Amino acid sequence: MVNKELFMAMKMLEKEKGIPLETLCEGIQKALVTAIKRDYNNKDIVFCELDPETDSMRVFVRKNVVSEIVDPDEDITVEQAQKYKPNAMVGDIIEIELETKEVSRIAADKGKHVIRQGIREAEHGRLREELESHNQEIVTAKVSRVDPETRDAVVEIGKTQETLFRSEQIPNETLVPGMLIKVYIAGVADGKDDRRGPRATISRTHPGLVKRLFESEVPEIYDGTVEIKSVSREAGSRTKIAVYSADPNVDAVGACIGPRGSRVGKIVDMLYGEKIDIVKYSENPAEFIAASLAPADVVSVTVDENGEKSCKVIVPDIQLSLAIGNKGQNARLAAKLTGWKIDIKPESGKDEPTLVI
Repeated sequence: MVNKELFMAMKMLEKEKGIPLETLCEGIQKALVTAIKRDYNNKDIVFCELDPETDSMRVFVRKNVVSEIVDPDEDITVEQAQKYKPNAMVGDIIEIELETKEVSRIAADKGKHVIRQGIREAEHGRLREELESHNQEIVTAKVSRVDPETRDAVVEIGKTQETLFRSEQIPNETLVPGMLIKVYIAGVADGKDDRRGPRATISRTHPGLVKRLFESEVPEIYDGTVEIKSVSREAGSRTKIAVYSADPNVDAVGACIGPRGSRVGKIVDMLYGEKIDIVKYSENPAEFIAASLAPADVVSVTVDENGEKSCKVIVPDIQLSLAIGNKGQNARLAAKLTGWKIDIKPESGKDEPTLVI
């Protein structure tokens, strides 16, 4: 059975869409066999062979040659078998080709379905590769539209569209169609069970966004001289970032701030004025915790010896509100940055309970 149009379409897809011809042939074979098996009570006696070299296709059933028919779907008498194979005898297995118009119709129908599916899967595959190549990275997105009620925004990333939910937008920022913004791809779902294909989770509130912005703006971070150890963030308000350099000649904090604050200033502008505290990381927990509470000064840090990652911090009385921050924000971000539970007390009342974050 020859079907030049079907093979021509498959070869064109292989060339233009990069879909392997073998994959398309396997899909059509499977679809054809599944459809025709229904006429044989779904028994595994139907087979299909496609040959792209000759643009030909064979669809046939295999039957057992018997002296007495037990199963009409699987068995055939010697007399019937000899119409297809003159020397057929009991015990042989013969192949009976199906060359009816109905088979051709099914082939064309299933072929179109498989080709459409192949195109969709190929496009999903390319999209998946593109998104995964940017996973945990920042990309530039163009705002396409904004829902007036939910404020969720649909943005264009390359050839795909993703939803930037209001909860993932920086508080108080206003997005409008046509605006170019930086978004962080926090994760990618393969979308194999979704006709829409792979989907990306995008965010402007994720700490990873700030980390990647520093990597792009600070050459010393990009080349590995300065390392970002941790980031804690309350998007739209304040971020703390801990940095470190193994090179004693490199000031990690200064490198991130840049000449006259140019580097950190550029990032602050991209985040609409979000405050950024850059602190020096230390392997010494007490030193790191003290630095994390900047801009407040710290008198002492006493680490709990029980290994529960909790500590008591003493600050000057006049620095207490600064150490704690507005609604506890400074202390809260410091705790997230260091991974330690912090008990802050004023120097004059160090034995009095104050604030534990």
